[in-house]
Amino acid sequence: MKKALLFALCVASAPLGAQSLMYRSPNLGGTWVPDLGVVQFDFVHRFYVSPGPSHSVQNFPTFTLATGVTKSIGVGAIFATHSFLLQAASGANSTNETQVFARWRAWGAPEGSAGLHVSVAPAYNLLAKSVDGELSLDWTAGPLTVEGAGRYAAKPLGVASGARLALGGGFVARVNRYVAVSADAGSFLSPSVLAAWSAGLQIVIPGSPHTFAFEVSDAYTSTIQGNSIGQRTKLYGFEFTIPFRLKRFGQLFHPAPAVAAQVPAGASIGADITVGGFRFLADSVTISAGQAVRWINTDPIEHTITFDDGQGSGLIPQNGGFARRFDQPGRYTYHCTPHPYMTGVVVVK
Repeated sequence: MKKALLFALCVASAPLGAQSLMYRSPNLGGTWVPDLGVVQFDFVHRFYVSPGPSHSVQNFPTFTLATGVTKSIGVGAIFATHSFLLQAASGANSTNETQVFARWRAWGAPEGSAGLHVSVAPAYNLLAKSVDGELSLDWTAGPLTVEGAGRYAAKPLGVASGARLALGGGFVARVNRYVAVSADAGSFLSPSVLAAWSAGLQIVIPGSPHTFAFEVSDAYTSTIQGNSIGQRTKLYGFEFTIPFRLKRFGQLFHPAPAVAAQVPAGASIGADITVGGFRFLADSVTISAGQAVRWINTDPIEHTITFDDGQGSGLIPQNGGFARRFDQPGRYTYHCTPHPYMTGVVVVK
């Protein structure tokens, strides 16, 4: 078994309206942070089928629930039901492993944006009674995201035999806007620890904010410690992400009327962008300084126009709109908070 937990390289300086599997491999935590008002639910289900004649199935589910508390900080918990190694090492009476964590995106724009992203995630593993941590970074350029991670565990596997470090790395290659492939490996820095590895086929479910992945791995759980030690068993399974935007549920009691796009005073419309089919139909437009861009949502579900510089529209209902004037030349990237795979850019000359 090989040694792993994190504490990766140096930090340079650090999205997630909804976590997307299109930018993260199965066994790496990634740099995502939920947006304010978004509760992110993630379900990983892995299983092992024993050899004949019984062919019995053992299930290894992991659940993650997280939410944003500021623009760059999120908190959450991970619960896994079959953590056999931790139980054996710590003498616990349960195989249930719980990890509570926070994640601070110290550098970088929201998930899916180009360039470097860095996050720091302190955590506590209740089963191992261990203070853990993870430093994650990724670099996105076009269809490729390269990932790295450094991990720390004060009591690896629940044994107070000295803190251990782990390192991990991986990649995600997007075939198109709906399909990606990924792989990673990580391990405690010890020759006696088997490395944890995984591979995945990620899919954006069209017309929804959800992503899905088929995965194979030798890791039992998706906690910091669980992703740092492999087993001699190959597990198959899937992962599914579900974002809940809390404000959306408020409209069950206070329906929002359609909002017309108010053009800023003194500005002419340089471009109109239709939002439909869960995409910006003109994902890149060029205008002159002083002009405005207008978005109209034709989908039966709400979208946002959320700029990486912090400005945004809020939720736009069907047939509603939003307009923004751009006075300074530059490149303004934006996304939809409930559906972060929807991205666009406004170029101002």
